Amino acid sequence: MWRMGPGWRVCSSAVLGGGIGPRAWILNAQVPGGYPRMDPDRHLAEIAATEGLAGPGVGLMTAADVTAYTLASDGGVTATATCGLGVRGWAAAPAGEADGEPPGPGTVNIVVTLPVALSDAALVNAVATATEAKVQALLDAGLDCSGTPTDAVCVAAPAPEATPGEPFAGPRSRWGARIARAVHIAVREGALRRSW
Repeated sequence: MWRMGPGWRVCSSAVLGGGIGPRAWILNAQVPGGYPRMDPDRHLAEIAATEGLAGPGVGLMTAADVTAYTLASDGGVTATATCGLGVRGWAAAPAGEADGEPPGPGTVNIVVTLPVALSDAALVNAVATATEAKVQALLDAGLDCSGTPTDAVCVAAPAPEATPGEPFAGPRSRWGARIARAVHIAVREGALRRSW
C-alpha cells in the first residue's frame, strides 16, 4: 500500500483507478487463486475503505503473495513488483487461446514512483517502458513468456505545476532509462524467486 496523499498523478492499467489522473493512494491486494468475483473494482474499493484509504486511488490485485514483493531503485525511481507467474504466456497468443473465459489472476503487478513530474505523453511512455523492461526481465530469468494475461502497471509521479513535466520517458531518456533499469531488476528478482 502506498499512501501518497495529494499532489500526485498516476497512469495505470489497474482495474480500479486506471487511466491518467490525480490519485492519493495505490493498493496491491492479494486475492485467492481462482478469484470468483466479477466486480473487482467494487471489491478493491471495499478493501481500500477498510484500510482507511480515502479519495481517488488505484487498486491492483494479484494471486501472488504481496508480502514477497521485490523492490529496486535507480536514480530516484523506485519499482516494486509482485510476480505471480503461474499462468503465463505470450501477449500475441494464437486465435482461440486469447478468447473465452478470463484467466484467473496470476499477475505481475508493477508500481513505479518517480520524484519528477511527467507530461501526459511521458506518463503513457513510462508504462510502455516499464512493460518492455518486464518482458526483458522475464526472458533474462529464463522464462519463455511476455507476462501473464492479467498483468498491470502503475506509474506515479508528482503532478506538474508551472511546467507540463518531463517530456520523455522512453528507455533511452533520462527518466525512462531509470524506470527500465529499476523495473528490470525488481521483476527479474521476483521471477527468479518464482513466487507463484
